[in-house]
Amino acid sequence: MKPAHVALAVLVALIWGLNFVVIQVGLAEVPPFLFSALRFTVAALPALFFVGSPRVAWRWVLLMGLTLGVVKFGLLFGGMYAGAPAGLSSLVLQSQVLFTVLFAALLLKERPTPLRLAGTGIALAGMVLVVLDYGAGSPLGALLMVVAAAAVWSLTNIITRYAAPPDMLRFMVWVSAVPILPLFALSATFEGVDTGLTALAHLDFAGVGAVLYVGWAATLAGFGIWGFLLRSYPATAVAPFSLLVPVFGMSSAALLLNERLTTLRLAAAVLVIIGVALASGVVKPRARRTTPHPGLEPVSLAGPAPVPR
Repeated sequence: MKPAHVALAVLVALIWGLNFVVIQVGLAEVPPFLFSALRFTVAALPALFFVGSPRVAWRWVLLMGLTLGVVKFGLLFGGMYAGAPAGLSSLVLQSQVLFTVLFAALLLKERPTPLRLAGTGIALAGMVLVVLDYGAGSPLGALLMVVAAAAVWSLTNIITRYAAPPDMLRFMVWVSAVPILPLFALSATFEGVDTGLTALAHLDFAGVGAVLYVGWAATLAGFGIWGFLLRSYPATAVAPFSLLVPVFGMSSAALLLNERLTTLRLAAAVLVIIGVALASGVVKPRARRTTPHPGLEPVSLAGPAPVPR
């Protein structure tokens, strides 16, 4: 990769890693369903009127929008709102690769290689350390919601592979439009209209900035740059940079939110990152290459799997 493009890949990982800190800031002012609705509104409008059609079947846009926008982000934002730390959430969400390997085996009948199985085991060991460390003094239910979000995210990887959008940015703009009304409806039902109006009335600069960052920087700019890189280089050259996301996520949370980086959490992070690298195919043995399965090849990304995730 050209040095400038390497810098772009690192920049996207930084944007996505810092995104967890920004989400935490936004959730301090706006309840999760409403915050997610605002995020997708900003991402979809006014871009929706300029990008053209998504170039994929509408059923994939609807399925992806509901799965990613409503279920996955509903769980993620809900878990972080309930107390899951930003840095730890950025790490736990990487378990989506492990679920992708599992669902690929169940749904696509794809047999994981011994190396991927070994990586899955290493990453699971890291996740056990996360649970042991986190569960000692925090609500475990919040962490489990983030784990569930990772599982749902893995399903969107499969959806994205089947949809195969030629332009990921255009696809994501249309996907962002789908969950807006359902999320506003969920907010009105479970969070209350009065609560939402009060939150909007008292939204300050930090809250507005959080919504804009998550909608424009993390969604539009992040996926736009990532899509450009994946159109310019093989996925195996780009995907490893996504492993920097929890590194940036945990370090920025420690610096900006004063989250503790315990020895146990650092050990868990190392295990998860190594395991994900193996399970996602980023690290491969030097051996004769075989014809790949025409289905899903799991990758570790901070968003849907490439064409890009």
